[in-house]
Formats: sequence, structure tokens, C-alpha cells
Amino acid sequence: MRTSGNCYKLQLLLDQLGRDYRWVDVDSAHGATRTPEYLAKNPNGKVPMLELEDGRRLAESDAILCYLAEGTPLLPDDAWLRAQTLQWLFFEQYSHEPYVAVARFIRRWLPHDHPRQAEVPALLQKGLQVLGVMEQHLAGREWFVGDSYGIADIALYAYTHCASDGGFDLSVFPNIRAWLARVQAQPGHTPMQH
Repeated sequence: MRTSGNCYKLQLLLDQLGRDYRWVDVDSAHGATRTPEYLAKNPNGKVPMLELEDGRRLAESDAILCYLAEGTPLLPDDAWLRAQTLQWLFFEQYSHEPYVAVARFIRRWLPHDHPRQAEVPALLQKGLQVLGVMEQHLAGREWFVGDSYGIADIALYAYTHCASDGGFDLSVFPNIRAWLARVQAQPGHTPMQH
């Protein structure tokens, strides 16, 4: 699903690594991840899912990022830097995505009179707190982990760069805006398809 940040982060990594892959669109918004055929491959019924040529399958976007980045400079070998990478990946899924991505989903894809629109003010409040954590962390540093771009940056970039879709004003976060520009300037960067 090309409009999903969780799917986009994998596209971005694969494109930046210059790896060949075949993208299969699955329309989860209209039930395609709930079919018996899809559930046989991924019982959790979500995208993304990586399917290797030998038939092995891996779900969960950040687990897939780790697998694909193994042996590249985008996933540190150093135990401390790798643990910090995992810290930011967990932060992205449990503190960032539930507010920033969910606000985006509600505001962009649900009708204006949908009952879930009532959730947006609380999502914006919590999301701004999360963006504040990122803003503070980026003070005086270019990347989330160590001195170089890595999968922690890719994971956090996916939904942060389109946070305005959810109603977030990034103009009050200069460190985040500068970091977004650095991510976009990376070789092989491809934009998300909206």
C-alpha cells in the first residue's frame, strides 16, 4: 500500500540500497489483507509483508527494515548503536505511529463526519509531545543514532515527513525540519506516493 508510511519505509530503504524487488499492492483499506489467501501468508492481516524468493515471509515494517539493512552501514554493527537503533524503532511504533499516523489516517481517509474525527484533538496533543521528543533529541545532532544516517531515520521519516496530513504543524520544529531535509538529500531517496 504505497500511501502507508510503514510500507514506504521499506520502499525507501530498498531504493537507497539499490536492490531489486517486486512491489505487490494490497488494498488493505478495502479488505484485501483479510482474505483467506492473505491471512494464510500473514495471520495478522496487515501490510507490509516481505516474501522472499524461497517462500519465507516476514511481517512488521521495522523488523523488515532490520533484516534488509543487515550488513549495510544503515544498521550499525556496534552493540550500543544497534540498541539505540532498536530504541528508536520501538519509539516509532509505540509512541510516534499511534498518534502521528493515526491522525493522518483519520483526517485523510475518513469522511469529515466520521465518528473517529473526534479522536483528532487528543491525537494532535500526544503527537506534538512525541515530535517534541524528536526535536529535543535532534538538537546538536544530524541523525537519530550515531554520526550517520540509518534505519532509525528511515523509520521516523516515513510518517514525520507527511505529518501535516494529520494536522501537525512542523514549522515549530526547526530541528525536525532540518533533519527531514537531510533525509531527502540522501542518495537514492524516493518520495512517498500519495
